[in-house]
Amino acid sequence: MGFFTDAYDLFCISTVSKLLGRLYYPYSNAGSGKPGTLPVPVNNMVTGVALVGTLMGQLVFGYFGDKLGRKRVYGITLVLMAVCAIGSGLSFGTTHRSVIGTLCFFRFLLGFGIGGDYPLSATIMSEYANKKTRGAFIAAVFAMQGVGIIFAGLVSMVVSGILLRYNPAPSYREDPRLSAQLPAADYMWRIVLMIGAFPALATFYWRMQMPETARYTALIDGNAKQASNDMQKVLEITIEDEADKVAKFRAANAYPLLSKEFARRHGLHLLGTTTTWFLLDIAFYSQNLTQKDIFPAINLTGPAETMNALREVFVISRAMFLVALLGTFPGYWVTVALIDKMGRYLIQLLGFFMMSLFMLLMGVKYEYLKDQNHFLFAVLYALTFFFANFGPNSTTFVLPAELFPTRVRSTCHAISAASGKAGALVAAFGVQRLTLKGDVKHMKEALIILSVTNMLGFFFTFLVPETMGRSLEEISGEDGNAGMGPSADVSSRFPPPNTEWQPPPSMHA
Repeated sequence: MGFFTDAYDLFCISTVSKLLGRLYYPYSNAGSGKPGTLPVPVNNMVTGVALVGTLMGQLVFGYFGDKLGRKRVYGITLVLMAVCAIGSGLSFGTTHRSVIGTLCFFRFLLGFGIGGDYPLSATIMSEYANKKTRGAFIAAVFAMQGVGIIFAGLVSMVVSGILLRYNPAPSYREDPRLSAQLPAADYMWRIVLMIGAFPALATFYWRMQMPETARYTALIDGNAKQASNDMQKVLEITIEDEADKVAKFRAANAYPLLSKEFARRHGLHLLGTTTTWFLLDIAFYSQNLTQKDIFPAINLTGPAETMNALREVFVISRAMFLVALLGTFPGYWVTVALIDKMGRYLIQLLGFFMMSLFMLLMGVKYEYLKDQNHFLFAVLYALTFFFANFGPNSTTFVLPAELFPTRVRSTCHAISAASGKAGALVAAFGVQRLTLKGDVKHMKEALIILSVTNMLGFFFTFLVPETMGRSLEEISGEDGNAGMGPSADVSSRFPPPNTEWQPPPSMHA
């Protein structure tokens, strides 16, 4: 539910950003016969400020997740998300600058809380799961992002639809002033943003009831007895602590992040997880943040001047909902079904390659697809979403939660995720500039750039080993063996059958 809330809060802004332009910058397109739009710098701030907060939150909460414990800081993220979701719908003042300023302030803090959920959710899930189904469980956490994106479109569609029914108005072309539908349209975007607080608040009690992960309690705190007691409550079975084995594992896990030993064992792994996540998020967030600009090209929405304000939100939300339901959502759950059969490595390579191929086709044939074959354009666009999620968007979340030792697992996941958000900022402040006006030349450039970006992700994937079928201690070398460092055999990409190493009972879960 944390990840459901994360996705809803991050992507619901795409459904209302054009409405904000109509309401608060009505004269920005004066003389063009089109409704107002957010100026490029303002649009980039509105859609990108939460990503800046997310990047910073990932690093801060990831670090404290290793220093203070996963559970201790887990509830803070939910409270911050709930408070700031409500704050995003408020305004300190009445001018357009005060409204947008308040929105950006609270969305930055909202992103800060969302950032904490990334490393903590992934780390907690990886440390609770067993090695046979660990990939599916971590991927299932991340798959809730797809559900959140669907609900972002659905809630915006329902709220705008209800208000549209009771507040009919002419199109912008017929009457620019009445087409703004004030005050209903102003309530609409505030309601959509505030609704993001409810799933966070609903989950808070259960999140606080979770015990600390046994791996953290045993390997970092050194309390094997408490780890055994905690897991007995979860699994409802009797577990004996093995203090001598825990002491051995702690000794093998003593080196810090900034050390030659970490660089020798996991330096290339960290480079692989950070670069692939960075490159993936350039493409993924470009797709999501700019889809409102691509929808007209695939005939899912019409010209803005032919609609009133709430009608435009409704059709953008409907298009976002359909693309998420048919393209985004299935990819996540196909990954959940196959990740422990195909492995992370193969799924990531396949996803990057197919995304690159489909984006190249859309870029090269953009004019033909836009003018003559809307259906094929929509299919190709949906397939890029499918292979993003049945591919690197899921695996880049899973791998950092498995590759690194317990002492730095949350921090390394946070560094990888923050690298991804840096890619998202490139999308929000860079790629989005090419798509705002919707002209053919710049749309083609954007799609071809994203194709090249995905192909780079394909090649950087070779830095990351396969983790399927191995325990976390075996992967990281915490069992006293070499782990999966640079000296590991190439066969680490494909784990041998019948690998039966087991962690001590206190860490089975």
